[in-house]
Amino acid sequence: MSLLNNLFGKSQPEESADKFWKILENSEQLEEIKKISFEKPVTIFKHSTRCSISRMAWNQFQKHYNISSENMEVYFLDLIEYRSISNGIADDFQVQHQSPQILVIKDGVCVFTTSHESIDAKDLEDYVVA
Repeated sequence: MSLLNNLFGKSQPEESADKFWKILENSEQLEEIKKISFEKPVTIFKHSTRCSISRMAWNQFQKHYNISSENMEVYFLDLIEYRSISNGIADDFQVQHQSPQILVIKDGVCVFTTSHESIDAKDLEDYVVA
């Protein structure tokens, strides 16, 4: 299995000391995200664990993301396992469901979303208030 992970990358976040994401696994967390977004921006990364394009986007995101959790929170959603939460995100933030997809939430609303090969962690720096 480690050979496959080396070739294709992990499909879910690894546990590590410098972990920057929170796992989104219940719909109550959407209210938490909205609340936090009034203090600092929140990014949601929606990932399909069955999709190679999603896996590539996730690996690139992890490699290039370098914003402190003091300046932005990041949530990871396995949308295969938690499809109902993905649907809740689409409804709550008035965005079309896509996978992979990132959303930036500020002041309770989605201010940026992109998907597939357009996902670039560096774009998120524009939403951090210094």
